[in-house]
Amino acid sequence: MRKYKLNAVDRKLVEAALAVLNANFDDGVYDHTVGCALLCNDGRIFTGVNCDGIHGSCAEYITIGAAISAGEREFVTIVAANEKAPNGVVSPCGNCRQMFMEYCPEIKVILNDDEGNLIKVRASDLLPYAWKHVEC
Repeated sequence: MRKYKLNAVDRKLVEAALAVLNANFDDGVYDHTVGCALLCNDGRIFTGVNCDGIHGSCAEYITIGAAISAGEREFVTIVAANEKAPNGVVSPCGNCRQMFMEYCPEIKVILNDDEGNLIKVRASDLLPYAWKHVEC
């Protein structure tokens, strides 16, 4: 698995993910526990928070959905965040990893490595042998 070094824009993404989470915290009404920031190829950054409930959705789904709704199709880097997590960053869940494989397998994902350092890796490296859509 190739690891990519973080740059200044990556650090801004982490800050943006934490900022959207903090800006949308609602004391006890909604349980937003993850913020997300997504860098698109044209330099635009989209953010989102998770939505809890019976059929809640991860912050990564919300954020990529917002970008797609705005006409974006080329994604560069994504990060999910929570202030209580190491370095403020959480790893994407299995559902999000599968979604990345379907929408943007080459996107870089910021997460913590086993030593607690922030790194970037390709989404395709996070889910080996992923399910892929096949035409019948």
